[in-house]
Amino acid sequence: MNQPNQTVLTEFILMGITDRPELQAAIFGLFLSIYVISVVGNLGMIILTKVDSRLQTPMYFFLRHLALTDLGYSTTVGPKMLVNFIANQNTIPYNWCTTQLAFFILFIISELFILSAMAYDRYVAICHPLLYMVVMSQKVCWVLVAVPYVYSAFLSLITTIKIFMSSFCDHNVIRHFYCDNLPLLTLLCSSTRDIELIILIFSAFNLVSSLLIVLVSYILILMAILSMNSAQGRHKAFSTCGSHMTVVVVLYATLFFMYVQPKSSHSFDTDKIASVFYTLIIPMLNPMIYSLRNKEVKGALRRIWKNLKCANIDILQRYCRFGSSPPQ
Repeated sequence: MNQPNQTVLTEFILMGITDRPELQAAIFGLFLSIYVISVVGNLGMIILTKVDSRLQTPMYFFLRHLALTDLGYSTTVGPKMLVNFIANQNTIPYNWCTTQLAFFILFIISELFILSAMAYDRYVAICHPLLYMVVMSQKVCWVLVAVPYVYSAFLSLITTIKIFMSSFCDHNVIRHFYCDNLPLLTLLCSSTRDIELIILIFSAFNLVSSLLIVLVSYILILMAILSMNSAQGRHKAFSTCGSHMTVVVVLYATLFFMYVQPKSSHSFDTDKIASVFYTLIIPMLNPMIYSLRNKEVKGALRRIWKNLKCANIDILQRYCRFGSSPPQ
């Protein structure tokens, strides 16, 4: 059989989210608002958990890294997607596509295992409160985030190198709004069996193993909560886990919808809808969930707002005194 012509590509064309011109302006405005809220929310969470002295606990250490991964993969995809709404041709250079795929894989896999580390943190805090600060030491916390970052970087390099070291055909149109591995595989002339096997095995391992850690942690937490005699203690334990469980359910439901649906109903259109949700919507929702449902975060925000108001009043008073003093 004749093989399709192989060529050296310098750029790809992204099909984007919609090909209907009348919807471009409205979707651009909506997604720009979502992305700005996401950046402000996650940057604010990173800064807040870093500067506030009352948020220097393992729980907020992991929350800071969750916000970092949210900011990372939404920024990997969001700006280029927004530019393509107003560009005449939705092209992305070959090297940019490689970089986008590598960083997206890095951040999305890191987020899964950071959520697992957060579940384990809640398990230790509720089931072994007297040993919490011993078990969840600063060294252990750094290991629990460093290992996912290193593992994700390794997997990201393997996947990206395997795809971009393969031979592309002369067709360079990606049926997506960013460079994702599955749409890129359809452009390869060489066999994709090995790459598909790598993606399938590691995707299954990442989803199942991280979710298993979360489920086991919360089963043990639930058993510990139900054995508590105090209703106030049970309510406090549930409230500390509520935000994390909300984030876990939303993210995993989206990923399982995308990767576990039957092959007969699988399409790139449904992939794009799911991808919009976990690349833009979820990074916007996570800071809101943790700030609205967390009294300590809301208290830190109130303290910062109060300090800013006091600082502004102090500056204004100094200015007034200086302005009212007679010239020398």
